[in-house]
Amino acid sequence: MGWSVSAEVRVVAVVVAYNRRDLLLEALDGLASQTRAVDAVVVVDNASTDDSGDVARSHPVGADVLTLERNTGGAGGFAVGIARALDVHAADAVWIMDDDTVPTPGALAGLLEVRETSERTPAALGSRVVWTDGREHPMNRPRRRPGRSWAERDRRRGALPVRSSSFVSFMLDGEAARRTPLPIVDYFIWNDDFEYSTRLLRRGDGYYCDGSVVVHKTTVLGSTDVDPGERFYFEVRNKIWLFRFSRGLSFGEKIVYGASTFRRWLRTLRRSTDPAVLRDAGWRGWRDGWRGRPRANREALADVPTAAAVIAAYEAGGARA
Repeated sequence: MGWSVSAEVRVVAVVVAYNRRDLLLEALDGLASQTRAVDAVVVVDNASTDDSGDVARSHPVGADVLTLERNTGGAGGFAVGIARALDVHAADAVWIMDDDTVPTPGALAGLLEVRETSERTPAALGSRVVWTDGREHPMNRPRRRPGRSWAERDRRRGALPVRSSSFVSFMLDGEAARRTPLPIVDYFIWNDDFEYSTRLLRRGDGYYCDGSVVVHKTTVLGSTDVDPGERFYFEVRNKIWLFRFSRGLSFGEKIVYGASTFRRWLRTLRRSTDPAVLRDAGWRGWRDGWRGRPRANREALADVPTAAAVIAAYEAGGARA
């Protein structure tokens, strides 16, 4: 008997957009062309200054578009989008991605196949992310669960247990997401996906799914240690926040990942074309990471009425934010 994707799972896609209207159009076209249709689409427009919001509103996919009053970064956009999908659209599963992510037609079906053939419903699933030339994108390669190797993929389902995943085509189980506080808005960019996914997967199952493929249309092919410039500030500050405050990692895991992070920072500095910029950004990130801590989402979004209203409505429904 052939396998088929159940229509009973209500899947809501969330796309966070900022000033990339042409790529957003490709992402929405990709969502509209799925072999297993999405049930709803939420687009969070992070105060774009181009016509990204209008593009989303006029697209045939029929998106629920939220235009925020200022740019809240990927962290804020995904927190708001997940809350909207769970509260207003009653999602059983939330499929999140950036506006430069283009899902291939079978991407959703590939995720749902793993979800529906697992012994217990996975808390999260991630797609295989490739670049425009078809090579696997190193920026979005997930961290496998300790004790499991890449050679140990389940041959029947093409899935590997993972400990964390990026937000580039990341599917959350609705019930697991409702039990887990939302992504931390103050992270703004970088490590918000690592922090959130490790919390979600601390006790839940997560898989990297070979049968689900998306194209991540970054400008260049490279990992996160490619010369980041001023953005290195967020890498350093947010990692320190993660190691200090997050409950996603055990103490032992923080030691292991902390050592790995330090090696990556050194590699980034060695490869930089302008190490002075990285040293300055890294120092400021180090200082701010130890001086303070991320605010509660409600406080961080107090000056963004649209986002604040979405979070308040989500919290009023009894969900953790």
